[in-house]
Amino acid sequence: MAGADIKPKSICHAKKWSDEVENLYRFQQAGYRDEVEYKQVKQVDTVECWPETGFVKKLQRRDNTFYYYNKERECEDREVHKVKVYVY
Repeated sequence: MAGADIKPKSICHAKKWSDEVENLYRFQQAGYRDEVEYKQVKQVDTVECWPETGFVKKLQRRDNTFYYYNKERECEDREVHKVKVYVY
């Protein structure tokens, strides 16, 4: 797993909402940087998403409890600036 341990090169905060920001918001609510870190920690190949929107549907936190998300947008405009966007 050490070879697959990918670290981000830089970070910035989201300025406006997008599908990418929505999914990052969901990962960060569950305690992960993004999909890359989630897959590393949980050792999964895919993340369960809503087929209609492509948004993350369900995530497992580090303490093994689950977060379930709606099909619609959950990241409100007032929360967008808190979302961290990582560059690899």
